[in-house]
Amino acid sequence: MKKTLTKLLLSPWLALITLSLVLGLRLADPTFVESVRLRYFDTLITSKAATKNNINIVEIDEATLNRYGQWPFKRDQYANLVGELYAHNAGLVVWNIMMPERDRLGGDAALTSTLKDKPVVLVNMPANANKNTARKPGSAIIGAEHMDKIINYPGIIANIPELENAAAGVGIANTLPEIDGVNRRLPLFVGSNNNLYPSVSLEVLRLLAGDNTFQVKLNENGVEKMRIPSFNVIPTDSLGRVWIDWSQTSNHYSAVKLPQDFNRGIVIVGLTAAGLSNPVPTASGAVYPQDLQASVIATISNGINIQRPDWADGAEILGVLLLGIIAIFLTRWTYGFIPFIGILYGIYAYSGFMYAKELYLIDVSFPIVALALVYIHSYTVKFITELNAKLQIKKQFGTYLSPKMVEQLQKNPELLKLGGETRELSIMFTDVRGFTTISEHYGKDVQGLTKIMNRYMTAMTKRILEYEGTLDKYIGDAQMAFWNAPLDDKAHALHAVQCAQEMLNDLEGFNAEIAQEGIPAFGMGLGINTADVVVGNMGSTQRFDYTCLGDGVNLASRLEGQSKPYGVKIVLGSRTAELVRDEISVVELDTIAVKGKNEGVKIFTIGHTIAYMHNEYLKEYYRGNWTKARAWAEKMINNDEVTIKDYYKNMIERFDEGLPANWDGVYRATSK
Repeated sequence: MKKTLTKLLLSPWLALITLSLVLGLRLADPTFVESVRLRYFDTLITSKAATKNNINIVEIDEATLNRYGQWPFKRDQYANLVGELYAHNAGLVVWNIMMPERDRLGGDAALTSTLKDKPVVLVNMPANANKNTARKPGSAIIGAEHMDKIINYPGIIANIPELENAAAGVGIANTLPEIDGVNRRLPLFVGSNNNLYPSVSLEVLRLLAGDNTFQVKLNENGVEKMRIPSFNVIPTDSLGRVWIDWSQTSNHYSAVKLPQDFNRGIVIVGLTAAGLSNPVPTASGAVYPQDLQASVIATISNGINIQRPDWADGAEILGVLLLGIIAIFLTRWTYGFIPFIGILYGIYAYSGFMYAKELYLIDVSFPIVALALVYIHSYTVKFITELNAKLQIKKQFGTYLSPKMVEQLQKNPELLKLGGETRELSIMFTDVRGFTTISEHYGKDVQGLTKIMNRYMTAMTKRILEYEGTLDKYIGDAQMAFWNAPLDDKAHALHAVQCAQEMLNDLEGFNAEIAQEGIPAFGMGLGINTADVVVGNMGSTQRFDYTCLGDGVNLASRLEGQSKPYGVKIVLGSRTAELVRDEISVVELDTIAVKGKNEGVKIFTIGHTIAYMHNEYLKEYYRGNWTKARAWAEKMINNDEVTIKDYYKNMIERFDEGLPANWDGVYRATSK
């Protein structure tokens, strides 16, 4: 019996388990897998040799400020610059500078006159609420009932009316970063209040084509087709996004040093002077927004259709399955590594060939890593023995469990269930608020930024471990932790909430400390949800992580994201609030359907309010009597006993936006 078991454990076919795990990981497609895949696509897209286009970037740079003085300039100077651009034979000017407020120096009339005489595309921005009246776009929609399937924003920040109406066109200048914060795809239009608004790039192409409208066909999956009539069909994904070709480069000029002749090319005016605009991360590095717009215009106008085929995911998963089995066979041959390396090179070459020939984005990062894991496992079949089990546990858990918990696991390693188990956990997500300000403070001092982030993470992690939580992972400037695994904790919800409160107290002390060093203060939002999830060791036999998966984990992350719009530091799920309300004062905030969900859940926070007033407020809010709810909210703002006044202020802003159509008492979040 012992011999048979040993033979089984040493069989290279045990690598089938690894193969199953990596396939499961790919099917789940967690954030880090997607992030690696996107970075590989970056290498493909940026592999082409750079080519110049006839798009020109005119920069309001340091030299411009030195000549014209303090920003913002009087708008008759804008008018003069537009006239000068056309005097230098510009074909179409894009003014990538928002003007939502009137010119305090009285230059609006001059600029309006110029816009009526010279074709200029102005920019608007999507926002949580409308500011000014955005010009109605010229669009034709088929399948308007599916508008919820595309990217939508609550409002639009527009330029002042006379400028908005005088311009030849108006486009949305927004970005839509991927999960890692990098801009690779840009939506050609967005929705707001049942209208479609074109991006700057789409508006430019429409004007150049001489069409009055752009046309979009929607279905239950999102965008089916879109076109500019004279330009024909523009391929996009279901959200109306296009992949950007970064091989297209534009000409750059200072506003005070223009070329003799723009050759009827597009001219985009944007800000580059220090403090006036921030670069955005892209596949080719950080660029200013005007460069991003120029690249999109060049991509579409040159007919470059970079795409991720619908069959790519299935082909990649099937490929890993078939080639993984072949890899296991090859490990039984002495020189099997030679054809195996050939397989890996063949996968890589195929991906490069498909991009070069068809502009197809085929991922090889995950297949290569997955196959390598399977192949290595077939040679490394020795499992951890009882002799080194304690060392392994300490190595795995020592960095994200308290010493006390590690000691218990060393004494009872059977507490760790390979493959996972379903149990109720309290899951916490945290995220830094104000990171942009902190990052700007350090500028190019990456080491300094890293150092302060490590100090912050250390302070917060220390408190998690003290409350015997399990630190799952760091996600950029965010943390994920959970309670009640791997060891039982009957008061897991209470410990999670108490830990959150102490973390906020620690943050005050941390901010006081760094303030003496001239470092901007850190803010923090927390979300805690209690739910049944799968928790356990997940990964391969060589490397695995103790983590949890499930809808309850996703909801915890979404709750953290709602702390900012609700004006609170901590957002609790309903089960968490139920378990702690006898020990901690909790307040019901709303019933919300988080992004990606249709079903509403009640959310809570920690704080004090006036119970009977809050109950009346909620009753009117859920009934849709928002005027009465607003009145109750104002009363509580003015009450000194209330500690969650920012919440009521934010809700008043929502009330002022108006009751959503078909209100059923569930607020549907549009952001994560």
